[in-house]
Amino acid sequence: MLSLSRAAFALFLAFSLVTGASKASFAASAQEIDQDATLALERLYKSDPAAKELAGKAAAILIFPQITKAGLMIGGAYGEGVLRKGGKSVGYFSSVAASYGLQAGAQTFGYAMFFMNEEAVAYLDSSDGWEIGSGPSVVVADDGFGKKMSSTTLSEDAYAFIFDQSGLMAGLGIEGSKISRIDR
Repeated sequence: MLSLSRAAFALFLAFSLVTGASKASFAASAQEIDQDATLALERLYKSDPAAKELAGKAAAILIFPQITKAGLMIGGAYGEGVLRKGGKSVGYFSSVAASYGLQAGAQTFGYAMFFMNEEAVAYLDSSDGWEIGSGPSVVVADDGFGKKMSSTTLSEDAYAFIFDQSGLMAGLGIEGSKISRIDR
């Protein structure tokens, strides 16, 4: 029982460090986030045509151009992004994650979430942060997604693409993440 308490404390500490450091040292301006998001989407569409096709059907797209993740037993991740509707920026968000388990390394990656209906967008706007695993259903698109995508298979609330991965991160563990609105 004591080791579970230590693990919970360590996870809380990692989460606190990532969120605290993010506000001070990682804060980007709205213009920087917008520019980075535009470039990130261009790279995603070039590497995965299914993402570009999905963009035409999405009610909104949440783009995190770069999320930085690091850990050694205890890990954390942070990134800032923009929500776009009809190609226009309508809000800025942060993604914060903490993890615990057998893990080591550091990596960066881009992350884009395609909201397929207004209900999913409304949930993002009305909730006090969207925890992955709660709220609307999210499907992480894999390499075969484009081959099986059709109007009848697009039945989920949101589709997520992870792209531009660099660095080395390996391990097994539990992770919690939260997407929250930020002011820019």
